[in-house]
Formats: sequence, structure tokens, C-alpha cells
Amino acid sequence: MNARKPLNRRSFLAIGVTLAIGGLPLRAGANIVPAAERTIGFHNLHTGENLKTTYWADGRYIVSSLKDIDFVLRDFRTGDVAKIDPGLLDLLHVLQSRMESSEPFHVISGYRSPKTNSKLAQASNGVAKKSLHMRGMAADVRLPGRALPNLKRAAVSLKLGGVGYYPNSDFIHVDVGRVRYW
Repeated sequence: MNARKPLNRRSFLAIGVTLAIGGLPLRAGANIVPAAERTIGFHNLHTGENLKTTYWADGRYIVSSLKDIDFVLRDFRTGDVAKIDPGLLDLLHVLQSRMESSEPFHVISGYRSPKTNSKLAQASNGVAKKSLHMRGMAADVRLPGRALPNLKRAAVSLKLGGVGYYPNSDFIHVDVGRVRYW
């Protein structure tokens, strides 16, 4: 007899996101329509770069698209590129869908190198010393045409990770760490 491993939180969330963006309704009564592709767009506010790419199709992530995303979301201060967690992309994809938008996310911060994060943490107590940005698991974004409080509410309602609200700086922070809000 095979013993089943218990699901950890990360596996449970990954299954939930996969089911949600694979077509299961996010709200009661929604139609079930399988998502054949996951496309996402970014406008990096610091570099001016734009990217719209299908990063998932035919039941798998597209490696070349993930590399393009890694580059656009790189640490603009140092030029360092790191892998962005596909779970973060899935969270953003679901968030964009929830907001009924096809606009690209405006990116304030994606990946941050330890060097950049350390400098930012020294300058502000609002920067976590062990930020998930350094692991490619967080992004600071806004969505054109959508009010920031609504974007925050939608992100919180997903319960897929952390959500920070920065109305004075006009962005929200989303990550695929533990569920928490500030």
C-alpha cells in the first residue's frame, strides 16, 4: 500500500492556483472555461521595457518566455537577473483576470539582488531584510486603469501570499510567501 504524503501549504496553494487559472471558477456561479494559455504583460517603469508573453501553454511553462520575464523583472540597479517564481506569475495572471484587465502590470520592483535590498533596507525601515524580492517571489506593481484600493482588495481576496498596500507610492506588493497583509 502506498502511503500518501500530506500536502504542505505551498503544494496546496500551487494546486489551488493551478485549478483557478486552469478554468475552475473563482466565484460561485462562474462558468468553467479551461484556460489554454496564460499570457501576461509588464512595463518596467525604471527601464522603459515592455513585454507581453504567453508563459504557459499546452499544460506547461514556456522556458523561453520565463527567461524573457526574468530579464524584464531584473534588478534594474545592478542588472542582476534571477529566476522569477512561476507561482508569482500565476498569482499576477489570476489578479489581472480578477481585475478584468488586459493592460500590462507597471513594475516598480521585481527581483532585487541582496546588495540592492541591503541598501534599500538601510535607507528605509519599510524594506524587509529577508525580502522575497531577493528570491524572485515578489513584485511591486500597479495596474493601469484600475484603482489601487481595488487592486489591493482583489489581491487580498485571492489569499495566495502577502499583500502590501502603499497608496502614497501608488503600488501594491504581492508575493507568494505566507498569507499576510500590511
